[in-house]
Amino acid sequence: MLTPPPLALYVHLPWCVRKCPYCDFNSHAAKGALPLDAYIDALVADLDFDLPLAWGRIVHSVFFGGGTPSLFPPEAIDRFLQQASARLRFAPDVEITLETNPGTVEHGPFAGYRAAGVNRLSFGVQSFDDGCLQRLGRIHSSGDAERAVKSAQDAGFDNLNLDLMYALPQQTLAMALDDVDRAVALAPAHISHYQLTLEPNTVFAARVPAGIPDEDSAWDMQEACQARLADAGFAQYEISAYAREGRQCRHNLNYWRFGDYLGIGAGAHGKLTLGATQQVLRRWKLKHPTDYLAKAGTAAAIGGDEYLTAQRLPFDFMLNALRLNEGVPMTMFEARTGLPAAAIAERVALARARGWLEPDADWLRPTELGRRFANDVIGLFLD
Repeated sequence: MLTPPPLALYVHLPWCVRKCPYCDFNSHAAKGALPLDAYIDALVADLDFDLPLAWGRIVHSVFFGGGTPSLFPPEAIDRFLQQASARLRFAPDVEITLETNPGTVEHGPFAGYRAAGVNRLSFGVQSFDDGCLQRLGRIHSSGDAERAVKSAQDAGFDNLNLDLMYALPQQTLAMALDDVDRAVALAPAHISHYQLTLEPNTVFAARVPAGIPDEDSAWDMQEACQARLADAGFAQYEISAYAREGRQCRHNLNYWRFGDYLGIGAGAHGKLTLGATQQVLRRWKLKHPTDYLAKAGTAAAIGGDEYLTAQRLPFDFMLNALRLNEGVPMTMFEARTGLPAAAIAERVALARARGWLEPDADWLRPTELGRRFANDVIGLFLD
């Protein structure tokens, strides 16, 4: 019997000041005043439409992603959270994260976001080198980032994430380490450390910037930064995520453990285990904000529904679970997919024979080699 996993709520706010050349997220440069009230109304209507998929379940985390959610003032975030908590059961200790761009927040709003119920902020810093920031097309400076983080701390936030990227155009190992040192100096609870990748349909993919480090140099940066973060008390628990003890991102952990989540907003994706049929449904919404605004709250706002087959489930599960350093127990695979361990036994044995998974029969845990070649490991589970 398939056991419904924990439930989260993802809310997509699709606008930003300027589209970054490396970004392949569903984000749109704001042109003129944003339809703030209309979009919040659309989010609530969208939530109402999807509510039957999650009746009676407790929401353990909420994540406002984008785009740049901090373009929405605290009053708008507060209005949505009040409407959502009136419709869904929020856990008493619900984690509520808001992504923010250091270049879009003045020194006033953080207290307002905290009063609205936001208790975790994620800053898209990317780098503390102003030259790197300019080459990435960011709208903020290193000084803006430091001031924004300190302002949030002054407003009472102690659960902060800083996003950093490495292997940037013209970046050296010393520059990557300096980014980590400056991030650590701001005393966040969590640091996300991503390698720059050239995603299809981005400006960088069409016009590759000069000076991107090669694979060996990028690996050197990853290893050196990982060691520096460990020395500073940040334990790596996922390929790109480092946290102080007890400060892992609960929302993202739910993704990686193949948990359920409602996806609300333009282009948002959701994944739900349906109680009546015990099927796993992936649902996504129309991507363009104009289309979404016109159709939210109706079936026409659904970009697509996909019910995962028994052949597809192992890949989707492993795509997430094997990102975690500790992996997951085999019992979680059985509970979250409804499949027996025997369904993946041959492929697990092959991964262990290649040194990609630890030999513990009760756990699906990648080795250091397996983490380095994560795509190859996950590829074994493609049907």
